[in-house]
Amino acid sequence: MTRPFVLPLLLATAVAACGSRSDFVRAPDLSPVSESPELVAMQSPGMPVSLDPDRPVDAASLWSGERRSLLGTRRAETRGDIVTVVIEIDDEAEFSNTSERSRSSSGSVGMPNMLGLPQRLEDKLPAGVSLDTAVGYNADSASRGDGSTRRNEELTLRVAATVTEILPNGSFAIEGRQEVRLNFELRELIVTGFVRPEDISRRNEVNYDKIAAARISYGGRGRIQEIQQPRWGQRVVDTISPF
Repeated sequence: MTRPFVLPLLLATAVAACGSRSDFVRAPDLSPVSESPELVAMQSPGMPVSLDPDRPVDAASLWSGERRSLLGTRRAETRGDIVTVVIEIDDEAEFSNTSERSRSSSGSVGMPNMLGLPQRLEDKLPAGVSLDTAVGYNADSASRGDGSTRRNEELTLRVAATVTEILPNGSFAIEGRQEVRLNFELRELIVTGFVRPEDISRRNEVNYDKIAAARISYGGRGRIQEIQQPRWGQRVVDTISPF
């Protein structure tokens, strides 16, 4: 009776073992760059700004103000340009809450008159039993709770992001991805958000606190991450276990 269930279980175990074994045999793969939004933005930048046809000398002037001239700006200005995002997070927060509640109640319920039924039933009840006070109750409840939360986070990183889109109000949509693989561990950093051009410094840098709708992800995957995760069997047990 149990043989039909044994074979699927063995096959599932073998597949899971092979999947986890492959992560130990080879290092995690890097994300492909060919389909990244950064590369698409660089391959199709915005329309170039042409020089004044009446002044062709501006093309060879050191004072023309163009990006490649002596006084030209090096800040990101158009789609496909690269800007450096500086991430320096040093946050600390602490919360403490205390609550206390108490409640006491009592009452009694009787049936002295109900179409004459209590009077007829009292003759059949044992001695000392009456329906005048059929039910009496007392209830006391009390609760108290203490809670505290403390967080301390520190992160210092620099990553190059690409201007993927220029919004109608002139702000830049940026996206940056960085992956570093060391042996069998892959460190991944992702930064996305919206930046005003005036917040970009002359060094072509922008701080993370000037990025609107900032999404910063710092993590990794590989052998250590796989070891720290519980096995798939344990996950199933934790999901279906009612205790």
